[in-house]
Parts: sequence; C-alpha cells; structure tokens
Amino acid sequence: MKHKKIDELLDREAIRDCLYRYCRGIDRADEAALRSSYWPDAHDHHGAYSGSAEGFVEFALGVFKTGPRNIHQITNILIEFISPAEAAVESYFAALQRAPDGAGTLRQALICGRYCDLFQKRGGDWRIAERTVVYDLVEEQSLSAASETERFGPRQPIGGSHPDDPVYALGKSCIPSRT
Repeated sequence: MKHKKIDELLDREAIRDCLYRYCRGIDRADEAALRSSYWPDAHDHHGAYSGSAEGFVEFALGVFKTGPRNIHQITNILIEFISPAEAAVESYFAALQRAPDGAGTLRQALICGRYCDLFQKRGGDWRIAERTVVYDLVEEQSLSAASETERFGPRQPIGGSHPDDPVYALGKSCIPSRT
C-alpha cells in the first residue's frame, strides 16, 4: 500500500513538472522544453488553433520567438488518475501575453482560464496527450508608451527568450571545469 502511495506522489510531481516545463517553454520560446511537455501524437485545442501539438508548437514559436516576453502561471492543479498510466488534469492559468495582431501592432492581454489535459505515462514519462484550453477571462490592456529602460530602470536583468534568459545560466557556473 505504501509503495502505491509513493508511486502516486512521484507521478503527481512528474505531471506538475511537465506543466511547469510547458510554461517555461512558452514564455521563454524554449522549443525543447515546449516539445517535451507533449507526446509526439498529442492534440491541442487552444483557442483559434485546433490540431496537432506539433502544429501548436510551431504556431507558438512563430508568435513568441521574436516577440516580447510573456508570463504564464499555473495554479490549482487537480490530478485525477484514470489508470496507472492516464490522468485527467485541470490546471488554472493566468497568462499575460504580448503579441502582434494581424496588422503588426503589438497587443497585450490578460487571459485566465484552465488547461483541461489528458496526461499519459509512457516509458515512465508523463506528458500531455490531449489538451483543451477553456477561457474564463480575456482582458485587453493598454501598453505603456515608455521604453523598457524607463519602465524597468535599475531592475535588471530583464527576462528574455531561450537561450539568453538568465535561467539558462543557472548551474553552468557550478560545473567544475576539467583540466
């Protein structure tokens, strides 16, 4: 009985890690992190986009790779195991997104909702097999006319895309050199 509970706790943590990896992937335009959160045959129903997860990754990277920073936060993660290798997962999200519209004008929106995911465990790894994004709030916001230098002032460093964001330097300075 204890082993089953420990395995379930490990599975829950692996599912949470996958959700957090998705957020880093989308916010930092980190292709490897984003791809690693989906199974290759996964499907994503994500607002106007509905299709393969591969197609969503390409779409998202096309929007966010060259664009400004975005912020996704996940809370209220409810994991319900269907079987030892499948779980229904509902996660609330808040996303502050900036992206150009069809005319190339930069827009900003606060979007809140839920990721309704079917996770599958394959080869010991948990990833998203099916995702439906449910939207609960969309609020268009005004962009500041001030430059980043004016807005951020001494608050440095400013977040960036993969591989330039400071998070990717973590641990590298702690690796001993081999001489």
